[in-house]
Amino acid sequence: MAIIVNLITGRSIQQGVSMEAGKDKPAYTAACGIIELDPADFKRLGAFRNTNVRVTSRYGSVIVKAVEATQGPHPGVAYIPMGPWANMVINPDTYSTGMPTFKGTPVEVEIAKNEPILGSLELVRKGCRGELA
Repeated sequence: MAIIVNLITGRSIQQGVSMEAGKDKPAYTAACGIIELDPADFKRLGAFRNTNVRVTSRYGSVIVKAVEATQGPHPGVAYIPMGPWANMVINPDTYSTGMPTFKGTPVEVEIAKNEPILGSLELVRKGCRGELA
């Protein structure tokens, strides 16, 4: 089963703290390789919290850990912190601004229980080689 949600991205405190240690560290993956979902969306998906999920948009796909939203309730809206995981599924076109659109990307979320969440370096390497689509 899969659900469709509206994805937004942005900075988080956990992301900032983990970046201090380095983007190649497990703490950065734990802080940014996530998608925050509303409890109602967990129910629609039929998933438990902390389950790995595949997030897919017209721009790409990525595996992240589904966690309960820290803000809300906002059913139908999901959040991935800015970074390599979000970059795999947002529109890469910057419209000559240098910054992609980080808000309002429709994505499909489905359970991916046995698929690993890649660390930032491996994710970027595979993304640059076109292996994630």
